[in-house]
Amino acid sequence: MVAPFMPEAEKVAAIRAAIPATGASIYLNTGTAGPLSVETVAAMREMEDWQLRVGRGDIEGYYAFEDRLAECRGVLAALVGGDLDGIGLVHGATEAMNHAVLGVDWRPGDRAITTNAEHQGLSGPLWTVGRRFGVEIDVVDVGFGGDAERIVETIAAAMTPRTRLIALSQVIWTTGAVLPIADIAGIARRHDAWFVVDAAQSVGAIPVAVDGLGADVVGFAGQKWLGGPVGTGGLWASPRARTDSLVSWSGYPTFASESLPLEAVAWPTGRRFEWSDVHRPSVVGLARAVGWLQMYVGLPWAYERAARLARSTAERLVAIDGVTVVTPIERMATLVSFRVAGWTSEEVRVALARRVFAITRTIPALDLVRLSIGYFNSEPELDKLIGAVAEIAAHLPATLPSRPELVVFADPG
Repeated sequence: MVAPFMPEAEKVAAIRAAIPATGASIYLNTGTAGPLSVETVAAMREMEDWQLRVGRGDIEGYYAFEDRLAECRGVLAALVGGDLDGIGLVHGATEAMNHAVLGVDWRPGDRAITTNAEHQGLSGPLWTVGRRFGVEIDVVDVGFGGDAERIVETIAAAMTPRTRLIALSQVIWTTGAVLPIADIAGIARRHDAWFVVDAAQSVGAIPVAVDGLGADVVGFAGQKWLGGPVGTGGLWASPRARTDSLVSWSGYPTFASESLPLEAVAWPTGRRFEWSDVHRPSVVGLARAVGWLQMYVGLPWAYERAARLARSTAERLVAIDGVTVVTPIERMATLVSFRVAGWTSEEVRVALARRVFAITRTIPALDLVRLSIGYFNSEPELDKLIGAVAEIAAHLPATLPSRPELVVFADPG
């Protein structure tokens, strides 16, 4: 049983027991999809079992599920420090970014600013409005994200009288750098431009208070740092976004909703962004995952531990000859990205998987290996990872001593 005030060693052991996937590998890809807890899966199975036994078509059950939707919105509001009326449930950060970007009342010749380090979940909607509405997309170079002053100056210099939107990530998905969001929000406010933040790699990984970001829309994923099911996420909308988010006609949201009555499409709440039905077990699972983090794990403890482990891992990798860490250590979150001389990122990923059963991912465009460090990772397994990287860096792919592949024999019985 996980409890907030257990001694750290005891607490980490209890957490890892409650997240079984941590015993199957060195789990270092939460930035793509985090491991599920037994609490989350139990909640999902309970809902699935109810649907199996009772069905999914009864009207009473449909309306009763409204309470579960409200519960999920409530835990997300508490998580990001926003008011409940600003929260909408979405199917992932990409959906949230589509709502945010398509919700601006675009006109031909308008401009939008983004960075060259954005995930396709944000850059895709931006390029879509560019093609559809004749909007110019100004892409600023932020490098690896470590030079905050230069980033702010570059964005300020890119502003024009026709700039309607600044849209970027709080934490860069490739390098893990934390961008100077508050300063960029100030630029947007001074020009009365919309400001949209992709928080897919920050919510659940580092402390995020949406009220202090200065954003119109903040979107985040449920399956990453929150440990929820795939196909879940949240959106927080500012008071302006709740009333003024449009496509090109007044009073209606970006998508026509089947979840709200027709007379409610202009409600000034985050619910106006909920455009379709949801997978009920997933909503229940997300609420349970976040509730477990808040009440049992303890978010302040989780944030501090993940940050400490990530920084330590980055500093130890820097000390290995042949390894280049591109994550700016003074402006990092919980992602650590690096290269090994003489190796492609895919070769490093495969070698780490074979040598220490580490689950990592690559960033092919930059030839990087990315590690996602979570509160549930242990010091001994990170020691193994560092040792494996040092061994890899001391060789070339052709000279690295081979390891026999694990063979699983079928039960003869």
